[in-house]
Amino acid sequence: MFLFTIATLTPALLLILSAFLGGIWVLIAVCFITLFTFLMDRLCRAAAEPRPDAEFPAGDGLSAFLAQVHLPMLALAVWAVGGGSGMTGWERAGLLVGFGLFFGQIAHPNAHELIHRGNRWLGELGKMVYVSLLIGHHVSAHRLVHHVHVGTDADPSSARRGEGFWRFAKRGWTGAFRAGLRAENERRARAGHMSPLSHPYLHYAGGALVAMALAGLALGPGGLAALIGVAGYAQIQMLLSDYVQHYGLRRVLRPDGKPVPVGPEHSWNTPHRYSSAMMLNAPRHSDHHMHPSRHYPALRLSPEMPVLPHSLPVMAVIALWPGLWQRVMDPRLAALGL
Repeated sequence: MFLFTIATLTPALLLILSAFLGGIWVLIAVCFITLFTFLMDRLCRAAAEPRPDAEFPAGDGLSAFLAQVHLPMLALAVWAVGGGSGMTGWERAGLLVGFGLFFGQIAHPNAHELIHRGNRWLGELGKMVYVSLLIGHHVSAHRLVHHVHVGTDADPSSARRGEGFWRFAKRGWTGAFRAGLRAENERRARAGHMSPLSHPYLHYAGGALVAMALAGLALGPGGLAALIGVAGYAQIQMLLSDYVQHYGLRRVLRPDGKPVPVGPEHSWNTPHRYSSAMMLNAPRHSDHHMHPSRHYPALRLSPEMPVLPHSLPVMAVIALWPGLWQRVMDPRLAALGL
């Protein structure tokens, strides 16, 4: 747990300092999340594989702490980027990038972990993170659609071979919203006698409106623009994660027309130790899909899992250029017979 703690909380501390002090601290915070992480991945060898049945009681503690400091950090980010912080233009831009990376690469994997926990309180913390980032529907779409239909055409979050990221991003966001809503409506119809006010999408939309109203009332148009900008940048990181981790991998259909069960071959993985710790082992994605309730410190890698040529953050940068991405990834899909 030591590496998970250092890799997640150090960027948070640096961003808090940069929001108050500006100047060189902004550059330090952004470089720590990007260049330092890249260098650590090159220097650190992969960690030893944990026992899948091992207990990690401190894991939930770190996740809960990260979620509880999320709202104060988001408020700080909105003030520093769009409020009366006295920052210069380049400092505000750097803070938007830094906080956006943190929320997309650390807060998102952490919230993702929490919504898979059986504990309702932890699940609500994860939901709060997504709602505050204006993408609350991810809670429903991820659990009810992505995990059920991953690697098939029914999953908007599974990128097809030859599909560039920017084309995928539009389809993935709107498709996940609609698919999650449809899945929630079907779930509620099966349950019956549920109050309309308990519909999760009302909570997602209402929470997003409250967050935007508070930003606008407290800090004016600049605060509202800052919230949308920071949340939007974080959402791009989330979409990049889905795109990279499932690009081109498809589940074969059985004679009855149903896809084969989710296996190790249906997600891309990376073994890089530091960025995996920073993202709470989200890059060990195959094991997560096969065992959604397994706690992040216990996620494993195995030889049959497809492995990306670089760490997940590096692959996300490559994905921004569709032509380069396809030159890197399509030969790897061909080698897998896809």
